[in-house]
Amino acid sequence: MSYITTLTRMWLTRTFKPFTFTNDYDYRLNFDDCENLGLYVHIPFCKKLCAFCPYCKEVYTYEKCDDYIDYLIKEIHLVGSQMSEKKQVTSLYFGGGTPALAAYRLYEIIAAINEYFIISEGIGLELHPDNVNKETLLVLKESGISKISIGIQSFQKKFLSVLGRKEVDFVQLSEVLKRTPFETVSMDFIFALPNQTIEDLKADIEMAFSSGANHIAIYPFINFSFTDSTVQVMGKKEKRVLLDEITRYCQTKRYIRDSIWTFSNSEHAKYSSMTRDNFLGFGCSATTLLINQFKVNTFSVEDYQKRIDGKELPTSLTTRFTKRQRMMYFLFWTSYSTKVNPDDFEKFFHVPLKKMYGFEFWIAQKLGFIIKENGIYFMTLKGAFYYHYYENYYTLSYIDQMWDVMRKEAFPDKISF
Repeated sequence: MSYITTLTRMWLTRTFKPFTFTNDYDYRLNFDDCENLGLYVHIPFCKKLCAFCPYCKEVYTYEKCDDYIDYLIKEIHLVGSQMSEKKQVTSLYFGGGTPALAAYRLYEIIAAINEYFIISEGIGLELHPDNVNKETLLVLKESGISKISIGIQSFQKKFLSVLGRKEVDFVQLSEVLKRTPFETVSMDFIFALPNQTIEDLKADIEMAFSSGANHIAIYPFINFSFTDSTVQVMGKKEKRVLLDEITRYCQTKRYIRDSIWTFSNSEHAKYSSMTRDNFLGFGCSATTLLINQFKVNTFSVEDYQKRIDGKELPTSLTTRFTKRQRMMYFLFWTSYSTKVNPDDFEKFFHVPLKKMYGFEFWIAQKLGFIIKENGIYFMTLKGAFYYHYYENYYTLSYIDQMWDVMRKEAFPDKISF
């Protein structure tokens, strides 16, 4: 594990105690009092498994996917039936995998969720470019999907070849999106690929907006240890220059930045399943973040189904937060939006941000990572890069290790970081 993440974790939590995940779990989840609660549903099937993708996924067959959806709906009822009345939530997002492969059953899944939850900010779903066709998009709209995110990765053959993906038919994509509009059409791209330049990324960004997108996400390539990817990792200095150039370019085009990696050409276009104070996850590998705990469902579809058959939650690992640990988690993911509002922190924890982390924010200002305007902390270009740099270490030190274990063991005994 990187000493940087270890030292940062010990300082911010004011303890040598590591984050420890154990195989204990709750039969009942206490989320009644959680505000700004989001929902996430994981559908782990793809027609082809991309070597660079680290997420929980299996090769799609109609039978396996259909069977899985039956259990997914049972899990929703298992959790939702714990409440005495409907709970208002911010949003619902479907990820994977390729959730559009289950388009024919989305209406059933959403109907089950609507029995227990009131969704106030819409429903989003991830799409592979192959799924962007008239028939699929109409089914999505009829099911209640209002936001879509298409995993383009790049419009350019030279980078798609590196990633093992085929070329996207730009003309067909544009025509289909024009005929079937959504509230948000987001497109995902990967930056920091070998020999990639700002001109390459500018071309992708402009092609996205001209083809019907009103939102883009530009994520850095991360080389997870357990994937089969052979893509060469870009150096730190090159990556920083590229990230700064992307940001400056989007700013000159007056695109609106709503997170480290995302920009839009409309203030109403938003797509993010991550920036929620609390969230419930359904499906194998889905995570749940509540006030006092973080839990991860098993990565094994077979064992997920066995737990549901026993009318038990399919939780694989759980960590119980100390107050400082929960604060660290809150600040880390709140910063993903490139700003931190001290009022939000105080509302959540009932203690002023300045009292708990005033020194750290003062240091961050002195180092040029953040500026303060009208009482709110905003991330600078320098701060955005170092957030990315730390997030990369966090991913490779924590998530990489956890997911590698969970891919091999359905219910590990314990993992500590």
